[in-house]
Amino acid sequence: MNQRHDAPTAESDAPARLAQSRVEGALDDQGLVLQDLSVLRGGHPVLDMPGTLRAHRGELTALLGPNGAGKSTLLQTIAGLLPASGQLCLDGQALASLTPRQRAARIGYLPQLSEGGAMLEVFESLLLARRLAGHLDEQANLRHCEALVSALELAPLASRRLGQLSGGQRQRVAIAQALVREPALLMLDEPTSALDLHFQLAVLDWLGREARDRQRIVIVALHDLSLAARHAAQLWLLDRGRLAASGPPREVLSVERLREVYAIEARVDWPEDGSPPAIVALRAL
Repeated sequence: MNQRHDAPTAESDAPARLAQSRVEGALDDQGLVLQDLSVLRGGHPVLDMPGTLRAHRGELTALLGPNGAGKSTLLQTIAGLLPASGQLCLDGQALASLTPRQRAARIGYLPQLSEGGAMLEVFESLLLARRLAGHLDEQANLRHCEALVSALELAPLASRRLGQLSGGQRQRVAIAQALVREPALLMLDEPTSALDLHFQLAVLDWLGREARDRQRIVIVALHDLSLAARHAAQLWLLDRGRLAASGPPREVLSVERLREVYAIEARVDWPEDGSPPAIVALRAL
């Protein structure tokens, strides 16, 4: 008995075409787009993020979550250091289609621990980082490095060797080395961990201006919720390798969500004038 196989009609194809158009539309966007991202380690998922997540040009996005939530893993995955399934696109172009050199030119990634070049002087290290990024105009390189040295208050350290610097000073230089390359996407893993209060505020203020003024995408992993709420336009909150919430700080940093993700009882007070919230951890649960 012959079976009849009807050719698919335009009507029957509509759901598939609609789903495909949604995926293509999500990825064809200015900024960073993550689609159905998953990372395995030893056969077990360490990141499982279904759906679409975006980081926009001109904005600072803060990546939050307790220890082991997957923040560093996510940044390493975007930087191309870990294999992953799903889609990663920057300004509509799949990152998997880029050569390592192209990826390094477009993405700046500063891990938590950044060592090396101890005998280089600070200013020399900035010039070298810029040259390695393909910027060959020496006069422009000098001007750009001088501007960064001034902006990050590195002038007193400019002629000192990296090996002579304190942890906080070395961290500021590492931030400058990432910025001087002028990447479209800049990712920093806990860049304020070794900084005093003045430089925590100053560096995040400057990163926010860098995003807005130069239309860069800046993603910063932070532990300080108050700093994140003060400086970030968007928050990505991770919990055990999954996205617990994303959106503006006021939407993400609720008492209930802090209880669920961080296992703390907290008070979150949002001033009516729109200034940053006061977030006080009251007790561990």
